[in-house]
Amino acid sequence: VPALAQGPSSLYELLSALPAQLQPHVDSQEDLTFLWEMFGEKCLHSLVKIHEKLHYYEKQSPVPILHGAAALANDLAEELQNKPLSSEIRELLKLLSKPNVKIRKTKAQKLNYDPVLPPMPEDIDDEEDSVKIIRLVKNREPLGATIKKDEQTGAIVVARIMRGGAADRSGLIHVGDELREVNGIPVEDKRPEEIIQILAQSQGAITFKIIPSIKEETPPTEGKMFIKALFDYDPNEDKAIPCKEAGLSFRKGDILQIMSQDDATWWQAKPEGDASPRAGLIPSKHFQERRLALRRPEILVQPLKVSNRKSSGFRRSFRLSRKDKKTNKSMYECRKSDQYDTADVPTYEEVTPYRRQNHEKYRLVVLVGPVGVGLNELKRKLLISDTQHYGVTVPHTTRARRSQESDGVEYIFISKHLFETDVQNNKFIEYGEYKNNYYGTSIDSVRSVLAKNKVCLLDVQPHTVKHLRTLEFKPYVIFIKPPSIERLRETRKNAKIVSSRDDQAAAKPFTEEDFQEMIKSAQIMESQYGHLFDKIIINDDLTVAFNELKATFDKLETETHWVPVSWLHS
Repeated sequence: VPALAQGPSSLYELLSALPAQLQPHVDSQEDLTFLWEMFGEKCLHSLVKIHEKLHYYEKQSPVPILHGAAALANDLAEELQNKPLSSEIRELLKLLSKPNVKIRKTKAQKLNYDPVLPPMPEDIDDEEDSVKIIRLVKNREPLGATIKKDEQTGAIVVARIMRGGAADRSGLIHVGDELREVNGIPVEDKRPEEIIQILAQSQGAITFKIIPSIKEETPPTEGKMFIKALFDYDPNEDKAIPCKEAGLSFRKGDILQIMSQDDATWWQAKPEGDASPRAGLIPSKHFQERRLALRRPEILVQPLKVSNRKSSGFRRSFRLSRKDKKTNKSMYECRKSDQYDTADVPTYEEVTPYRRQNHEKYRLVVLVGPVGVGLNELKRKLLISDTQHYGVTVPHTTRARRSQESDGVEYIFISKHLFETDVQNNKFIEYGEYKNNYYGTSIDSVRSVLAKNKVCLLDVQPHTVKHLRTLEFKPYVIFIKPPSIERLRETRKNAKIVSSRDDQAAAKPFTEEDFQEMIKSAQIMESQYGHLFDKIIINDDLTVAFNELKATFDKLETETHWVPVSWLHS
């Protein structure tokens, strides 16, 4: 840079002044920021200072301060000169004659490394032939290791090393090592909780007296497994966790990177995308499933009761209001399994990034919500906003076609015998019976919408969702949730609720009982099936909820999302 030729005299000053000198020649703020960060790097400045110091000493032609070392080098050179001069000897003589070697010897003596290992204790027992004295510098971060008392020997041993923690980075402490002292305090007679307290109160350098484990450890591998958490977790509320400070808290829906599964009960994980290398403890999938199974309350009865029909073993349900249930005993059915299904216990789900490609079909969008929440209004607004982009399924029915209806438009009209045959062949996602007629949504009707290169909007009961979670449909599930009951009273006082999907004339004003049931139904849906929901939208204001729904669709089609790994590797 010619402009700097008359400027600062040292390289250090030159680097400091360079960004300011270059500012008029830099086009973007981003480039200027990069220059400031690069030339302002402390490591770079330190290296330049060392370089300048060495350059200064070389100009001064310094003599060695340690005369004994210089004499030794001279004696060695003299001895070597009396030997046959090979290429190696010539190179060594050349090195010994350079002043740089003597400078390095002098500087090495003056450098003070921190931390300094303490002198080896003199009171080590004779049988302890492999004692290690380790000193680690502990800053604000946890040490990153857990300990336990060996049930057979009573010794305090290292139970696990947390990936990326201070102990792991040091490489000096290993699983199975026996701990004898911490900062000179014997720990043989102490409980693990007392030792943890000593470590928590220690700052700066911590000295350990350890007997190494004889077991060989396999080198750790970087975790490549990602999971989606299907429940909330707070280690401070978990009585079973071996060390609360080492625990990792997370919320339902968080993506976690699994760093270690060596322990069958406690995995090590960190939040996906977290720059910190440190892992934390989380309950393993098997352990959490077992715990939830033991404390799981009796399965809540579905809002729609079961009637003992011949076909009761298949999935079926249509959205009905409480009024329908009062007037018709043969309502839409749903099965309650007699056997406990561990797949219904929400713990973790292994996931992988997925982004829809232009040639692929759109993902199925499943809308879930209680009766009266405004789900159909939102679906209708979406359809009107772009009829070429969004589509809905045409349901099947066994009732007679009315004069103003067209087959394949409002409904697909089929015979009762054919409907029952399709039920037996599992062709329906869900179905039900109303006023002695069958109604149902077929799998083929969903495929028909997707085949037209449209986004299929499907409105189903929440227990149906898990049967749709396949590679073919890759469903994105949106839960439409009601606001508080106070807001319902305020915003729905002039609105009407439709008694059934096939009887438009039965629209009636909302009652207080409707509001209570809507809130209760939403709570049941969220508690039982919330782990299957990808998005929750509160329908407080219809316009606001629609805009949020539309923005969600735009992101779904253009951005990367986490999906079950089974969808892409089936």
